[in-house]
Parts: sequence; structure tokens; C-alpha cells
Amino acid sequence: MADVARVAGVSHQTVSRVLNGAPHVRPGTRDRVLAAIRELDYRPNVAARALVTRRSQTLGVVSFGSALYGPASMLDGIEQAARSAGYFVSVASLRSLDSRSIQEAVDRLRDQGVEGVVVIAPQTPAVRAVSELSTVVPVVAVGAGSESRVPTVAVNNESGARAVTRHLLDLGHHTVHHIAGPSGWLETETRLAGWRGALEEAGAAPPPVLRGDWSARAGYEAGLRIVADPEVTAVFCANDHMALGLLRALHESGRSLPGDISVAGFDDISEAAYFAPPLTTVRQDFGELGRRALELLVAELTGTDHTPSHVLVPPEIVLRRSTGPAPVR
Repeated sequence: MADVARVAGVSHQTVSRVLNGAPHVRPGTRDRVLAAIRELDYRPNVAARALVTRRSQTLGVVSFGSALYGPASMLDGIEQAARSAGYFVSVASLRSLDSRSIQEAVDRLRDQGVEGVVVIAPQTPAVRAVSELSTVVPVVAVGAGSESRVPTVAVNNESGARAVTRHLLDLGHHTVHHIAGPSGWLETETRLAGWRGALEEAGAAPPPVLRGDWSARAGYEAGLRIVADPEVTAVFCANDHMALGLLRALHESGRSLPGDISVAGFDDISEAAYFAPPLTTVRQDFGELGRRALELLVAELTGTDHTPSHVLVPPEIVLRRSTGPAPVR
């Protein structure tokens, strides 16, 4: 820092103010300091700063080691929000979210000096495990329900499922069939609840639920059963990948979309707009999810007490050509 001050012709206190984004530094002075930083390739000593301030500016994230769209997008949203807020992120990726694995991951992150931990907890065992954590650093769970004992933030899956089911009913379909996700996943249960709630409100009988494992293959296999029933006119899939498999089964059977059957998904993956036909789905705002998770964690770090402890981020229904009026029979 002394070298930067010498090259820029300022005091080291001025350099410190520029590095910390303090106001009341003249634009010309700030420009000289930044030019000196670039010339000298100066990098602040994070370890030394942490010793002085007792702040590492590092957050830990316990992630479910999965390529599934939801958990992976949650991790990306958290990392982007933390970077924008000036925090480094250290990630511990797990294959299973049991109590022992999560506790060990949090302990490893604490050994790295993290100030707080975000746990991505999309499964029911993970919610229980997070509630049982023993740690002195603040913890926030992402994807968990309000039953957790720690602050949580999640997409409002129930309202999204309710909205897309209601959309299909408003198109004149007498009922809506559902391909659900696997048991043990919070998204599975909340999307099921939204689907069933919309049908009950409309006085429509809920058909038997088909279950998959989030994969396109599972959607295809469920689709083979759906095409065997000529009474099915509308299907809501719990994610877009299963909807893709269903579209394949419908195409092979000669069913037209949406002329014979309307199909809707959930997630709005980047490929959903390029399905044949483009898929009506529910979009999740993972950027907002990350921002709100970071907001909760910072509130825990600073002792802010006006921030709600359980936050639901609203989803958005995206209408495309895979849904249309019920066929006239």
C-alpha cells in the first residue's frame, strides 16, 4: 500500500479510502490511485486485513453436488449475489445431505474462517440436518421450508404450481394430470400441493399422480402411460426435463400439441423456449433467491432484527405454445 501511495502521490490513508470505496475522495485523486494500483498490480492482503478487522469477507456454501437445474442454479445465484456484495465464497459440495455430512462440511468451512454459511437444502433430510447443526456462525438455508429452525429463503413453488394448473383449467380442460418429482424433495411436495389445491378450488377431481426422478427419461416413461388414456387433455410436469420426455412420448404416439394435449413444466430452463412446441412453464428467479439469501445472512451477521426469517420468492408463469384450449369432443 505504501508503494501505491508513493506512485500516486497521496497518503496511505487515501489509498485505503479508495480501496474501501469510501466517499469524499476527489475523482482525480481516485483515478491516480487506481492507475497506480494497476501499474503495480497491487492486491490487498486479505489475510492481513482479516487479522486487523476480524472479518474474512468470506461466506461458506454447503451445496448438494448435483447437476440438477434447481440446486445448480441456486448455487449460481448465491455466488453472484455474494460477489456483488463484496464477499468471497467457499463451496463444500456434498453427495448426500445427511446430518453428519452437513455438520462436517460446516466445520471445514469454519476452519477456513467463513463468517457465515448458506446451506442449499432441497430435500427433507437436509432441512432436519440444518435444524440440528451445532455452530457459532450464522446459517441460512436455501430451498428449505418454513419448518426449519434457521432462517430460510425459497421459491414459492406452491403458488407457481397453483398458477400453472389454474391456467390449464382456464383453458377449458376438465382436469389436469401431474407428473411429480421424487419423494423426499421439498419441491415435489410443494408443487403437488399447489396442483392439488388449484384442482380442489375449481371442483375438479385430481387424477392419480405419476412420479418421476426429474429426468427426461422419467417423463418419457410416464408419457407412455399417459398416451394410453384418451381422456387426458392437460398435463403439468414438476420440471421441464420431465416435460421434454413427455413431449417425445406424445410425438411418437401421433398426438398434437396443444391440439390434443396441453403440457406445462416448471423451471424455465434455457432450452424450454426451443422445445417443439415451446414450453409453457414457471420461471424461478434464482438471482433474487441468491440476493435474499445473502440479505438474510448479513442480517444474522449484523444482528439486524427487522428482516423476516422465512422468505418466499414469487415465481412467474411463462406462456408459450405448448398449452391451448381443451379439444372439443
